[in-house]
This record gives sequence, structure tokens and C-alpha cells, in this order.
Amino acid sequence: MAERFDRIWHNARLATMQTDRPDLGEIERGLVAARGGRIVYAGAQSDFPADADAAERIDCEGRWITPGLIDCHTHLVYGGNRAHEFELRLRGASYEEIARAGGGIVSTVAATRKATESELVAGALPRLDALIGEGVTTIEIKSGYGLNTETEMRQLSAARHLGSKRPVAIRTSFLGAHALPPEADGDKDRYIDLVCKEMLPAVAQAGLADAVDAFMEGLAFSGEQTARVFQAAKALGLPVKLHADQLSNLGGAALAASFSALSADHLEHSDEAGAAAMAKAGTVAVLLPGAFYFTRETQKPPVELFRKHGVKMALATDCNPGSSPLTSLLLVMNMAATLFRMTIAECIAGTTREGARALGLLDDVGTLEAGKWCDLAIWNIDRPAELVYRIGFNPLHSRVWRGR
Repeated sequence: MAERFDRIWHNARLATMQTDRPDLGEIERGLVAARGGRIVYAGAQSDFPADADAAERIDCEGRWITPGLIDCHTHLVYGGNRAHEFELRLRGASYEEIARAGGGIVSTVAATRKATESELVAGALPRLDALIGEGVTTIEIKSGYGLNTETEMRQLSAARHLGSKRPVAIRTSFLGAHALPPEADGDKDRYIDLVCKEMLPAVAQAGLADAVDAFMEGLAFSGEQTARVFQAAKALGLPVKLHADQLSNLGGAALAASFSALSADHLEHSDEAGAAAMAKAGTVAVLLPGAFYFTRETQKPPVELFRKHGVKMALATDCNPGSSPLTSLLLVMNMAATLFRMTIAECIAGTTREGARALGLLDDVGTLEAGKWCDLAIWNIDRPAELVYRIGFNPLHSRVWRGR
């Protein structure tokens, strides 16, 4: 008796992105079959049983199929916007000057604290829809604009709620150690106590976070303070990740690696010791060219060092109101190639396979392989390079999430 599937996508060209292949894992005449929301077969059409049955067959007419895109670093849920600060930057003000004058993260905190959960959801939906419209099937969303227990939990709850509004997988990260709130009166250690002893346990008990993040930087928190947050997270069984070495080299990459972090993100100022430590720990480098571009940074992340040491590189939008108001992973890929000189294969892997790795989800998504969720992006392109080459053009034909 012929095997039966829910859906079969045939007459397709596949970029399977199979784990640890240096190329795209291309198959010219390929086929994907799914059952129960998961891939049962992804490979050459000639190797698939000719008598296989399916409730639905989709002729892809030679289109390319990649895994659904993954945005592994966003701050998608927040109140207000910071267009005024953009104007100040154009007049010459630096990110640090704006932050020290009461702008920056703290200004978004004020707007977010005023917003209800339904308002946060409503504000985030257009940004989420823009990402979904480009083939994104998995997205990470951080808190960090509450900086008190109530609002941090409201942000995370809003992020979770987005997953019931749209067909997309949501992963959440608690980022209580993002900035110092005004009521802390400059006492970073006391605030970190609050993060570790009150906020993080409450978030963990409510099951609102899949990971814990922090911002280690001169204008944010020290290595010792970050380590305290990570120790508290590990005690609660939560993996960690880090905003590291964005504005200066404080050893963030190495510290993240010492805690076996899922990822270290930004990394413009990381050094060889940090890259070597990340490689040894299996910590993914998440590069954020949107923030590099928007803040007019000049120090590029050490891509050559990451290649030399075998550090896996992911790409993400860093969608946030202050330093990367970006909702296009396609543009991120072009920026990574143009600004950081990443290859086509690195860019596409960075928004699929390595994005999944950065979220600890590689067993379930990120490649076209049997057993993984059937999350697909089907493209009107002649070759995969078009996904990286074009600017301001969306060639998505259709998007499949969990086999539908």
C-alpha cells in the first residue's frame, strides 16, 4: 500500500541547508513531503516513491524552496518610537550621548510601561506581519523595555500572545538586564539584585521566557554584574545569550562562552580570544548589520576571525525602536554581504540554519530534513543569490508553517 502524506511540494529546487554543509545543499529537481506538520522527505524527486499518495499536491513550477527564515534577535514588542532621536543622530549626537541625556532605552521604557498588553500586541503586529511577509516562520522576541517585574512580564506575555495571532513560532528572551531604570538612582548592583532575586524568578515561574539575555557594555552592565544574572538563569535551568562587545571590548564574547551561551550578539569589538572561546563553547555569533548601519558604526565584527576559528554566524534584524527599526531579513542579508563581506551561503545559512542554532532549535527547524517542522519559504527566483542581491524587493511566492 502506498505511503500517504498530507502534502507534497514537487517540481521544486531545494536549498536544504543541511547541517554543517558549506554550501546550500542544492537539489535541482527536488520534492518535500509532509505529514503531521513535519517533513517526512526532502530530497531528489527521483528517489521519492512514484506511487506515494497525498491529500494535496503542490506543483512548485521550478521555484526554489528554502527553510522558513528565522529572525533570532529582535526587540519587537515595545511602546512608542524614537524618530526624534534619529533626528538628533543626524545632527551629530552619539548613541551614548542620547542615552546619558535620558533618551535611548529609557525613553522606550517610559512608553512601554504606559502601554497595556493589548496595546503592545497591536503595536507589534504590523512589525511581525512585515517579517512574516518575507518568509519568516520563527522569531525571537526580547523584553527589556519594562525594567520592573510587572512590565517585563507584560512584554513577554504580549510576545507569547503574538503566537496565537499569527502562524509563527515565537521564542522569548528575558532581558531585564538591558539598562538601568531611572528609579534605580544609578545603583547598578542593587538593580541587578532585583533582576536576579525578584524579576527572573517571577518570569521563570510563569514560564514566560525561553532564555535570558543581558547587555554587557560600559553604559549598561559590567562583566561581574552580567555573570550574576547568568548564574541566576542557570540555577533556574534557563539558557543564556548576550549583547556583547557592541561599543567596546569588555570581553563579552569570552564571558558568554564561559556560560555556554546560545549566542553572543553584535560583536563589533570582539577579539581573537573571544572568537576562539565562542568556537570552543559552540556559542553562535549573531551579527546585526541593521544596527551597524543605522548607528553609522565603523568597526565591523571580526568575520574573518569567526571563519578562522569555525564560529557559526547567524544574522538577525535586531528590530528595535532606537538602533535598528528594521523588519526585513532580506535586507539584512544584503547588508551582511555588502557591509561585512559575507558570502551568499553564509547569509542564507545565517537566516535559516544558524538562526535556528542560535535559538537552540536546530533539532526542529532551520534545514529541510526529515523529522523537522515543515516550515518552508517558496521563492520566485532563478538562483538563491537573488535573495541576497536584491534590495527592496520581496520575491516570496508562498510561506508554509507547520506544513500548511
